[in-house]
This record gives sequence, structure tokens and C-alpha cells, in this order.
Amino acid sequence: MVQRTKFLVVVGTRPEAVKLAPVVHALRAAPWADCRVLATAQHRQLLDQTLGFFGIRPDLDLDLMRPDQSLADLTARMVSALDPVFAAERPDWVIAQGDTTTVMVAALAAFYRRIRFAHVEAGLRTGDLSQPFPEEGNRAIVGRLASLHFAPTQRAAQNLRAENVPEAAVHVVGNTVIDALLWAAARVPAGAFAPAPGRRLLLVTAHRRENFGAPFEAICRALLRLAARPDVELLYPVHPNPNVRAVVGRLLAGHERIRLCDPLDYPDMVAAMRASTLILTDSGGVQEEAPSLGVPVLVLRDETERPEGVAAGAARLVGPHEERIVAAATQLLDDPAAYRAMATVQNPYGRGDSAAAIVRVLAAAR
Repeated sequence: MVQRTKFLVVVGTRPEAVKLAPVVHALRAAPWADCRVLATAQHRQLLDQTLGFFGIRPDLDLDLMRPDQSLADLTARMVSALDPVFAAERPDWVIAQGDTTTVMVAALAAFYRRIRFAHVEAGLRTGDLSQPFPEEGNRAIVGRLASLHFAPTQRAAQNLRAENVPEAAVHVVGNTVIDALLWAAARVPAGAFAPAPGRRLLLVTAHRRENFGAPFEAICRALLRLAARPDVELLYPVHPNPNVRAVVGRLLAGHERIRLCDPLDYPDMVAAMRASTLILTDSGGVQEEAPSLGVPVLVLRDETERPEGVAAGAARLVGPHEERIVAAATQLLDDPAAYRAMATVQNPYGRGDSAAAIVRVLAAAR
């Protein structure tokens, strides 16, 4: 009988669930793999919704979410919670994705237990520990601890090589978010978010910690100016963080062409992206997904660890700067040639076969 390799996939937030769902399904389809899923519930409700959409039920659930939790408190509680689970489960591999506290702590706890750690979406860097915060620091830590690094692009792989990660440990596989998106887009209609006749939909996602305060207020002022156009509607699913909700409620609530709502579940978010003419975001995953849907992206950050989209012409950095946001959005809304140039770019982040590539590497490494 062939010895099955034990994998423990750790998820904490909605983006992790989206990007790891294709990996979980691919591993569970492999006869040589035993795949279990552990949820830290760093984002409780959003995580549950997303895993449910992909038909995944966690085998283990730590339920660590607390209202307005600090990074230090979350990190300490997560280390204490993960360590005994890793000791009891004794997996051959721990797998996590991205750059959240869940990912960093999972890598650290696995390191303490001498368990091999595989990092999905490895090698993203801005080179500035404050942009984004704390994600850039989390990436750097995980980059030192992982045994396998699944880089989405050649640029990400080069970042790892520049940090002296062994060549044999780095594998360029594309981004699993495209696997998930293509699967979901075929199953969700866009009609629920279609704008009124004669209007175009601008989708907004903005919640980064480094934008809290004056930068976030500048973003909101720009949104107000764009909403003054009679030919647009804004849809803004508002993050529950009080630093976001308080400002949005004060500056944007009540406008007839700005729809504020709670965060959308994953299928609704895919539907909203499909219905959009333009996306304004400080989120990472949206920068990767939108090119596959032919929707230009304005990135509300001064730095991005996903420069491939900018280099390809599918995204543009405008930062949290009122005038730059308004000018860029206005050009795309008023200049069909400029819009077409961004909307027709081939997605540099993948073709939808990344999970299969990851599982092939894991099969060879077991």
C-alpha cells in the first residue's frame, strides 16, 4: 500500500480561502495525498461564506477572531493555538497562502515543530516594510522559513532568488486566484449588480491599514467627486474595521449614486467585478483577478507587490491621492482608446492551471 502524504492547509481570511480552494480540491483528488483543512478564522464570517461556496468544510476550526484585535494579541493567541494542533496532527506539510498573520504564524509554528512549510503566492515584495503593513514583514519572515515557494510570476521568483532562496525550492506556477475566478465566473451572473441604464459601475474596495487617517479621507473625497458624474454609480462594500467604517459613513453615506454595503461574499464579489466598468482598490487579489474579466484597475496605493499588472498595462498606481484618482478615473471614463488599452491586456498572473502545477511539485517532493 502506498504511503499517503499528510497535508494540513491553513486558512484564515477570505482571500486565502479563495486562493487555496483549488489547491485543496486538487490535493483531495490525488490518491497519494491526505489533505485536511484548518481554519484560524482570522476573518470569521467572510471565511465561512467563501469556504462554503467552494464546498469546503474545515476539519479543524480555531475560531480566533476577536473584535478590533491587535496584531500582537492575534499573533500570540495564534501561536499558542496552532502549536498543539500541529503536534497532534503531525502533517508532512503545512500549506498556507499569502501574507496575513495566519500565514506568518503558521510558517513559524511549523518551523518550531520541524514540519515542512509550502508557501503559495510566494515572493511578492515592495521592498518597504511599511508598504503594505504588516504584510511586507510577514512575507519576509515566511520567505526565510518555507521549504517550497510557489511563486505566481517570474518577477516574484527573482525576488526570492535575490534573497538567496535555493533555486530548487522556487517554482513559478501562476496564481491560483485565476483558477478560482474562472471556476466562479462561470457560475455567477453579473445582473444583480448591473447599474441603471446610461450609467457605468465603479467598484471600490479600500481598507489598507497604511491608508488609515488622512490618506483614506483623500480617497473618499475622490470618490465623492467621481459620484458627482451623472453617468456613474459607485458600489463600495465597506470593510468592518472601524477605522474604515467611521470615515466612509461620515463622508460617503447618503449619496444617491454611492451604494455602501457590507462586504460581499465571494460569488457576489465576482459578480460585481463582472458588472464593473472600472475598479478602484487597495486590495491585492483584485489586482490579479480584474484583468481576466477585462476590467481596468486603479490601485489606491503608492507601492504594489504586484507590479506585473502595472507593467502589462492592466493596472495603474494612483495612490491615496485625490487628484490622481480623479484624473485617472476621468480619463478612462472619457477616453475609449485609453480604456480599451487597459481592458484588453492578457492577464500576467495565470491561466487557471496553477493548482495542478502546485500538486505536481508536491508529488515530486514527498
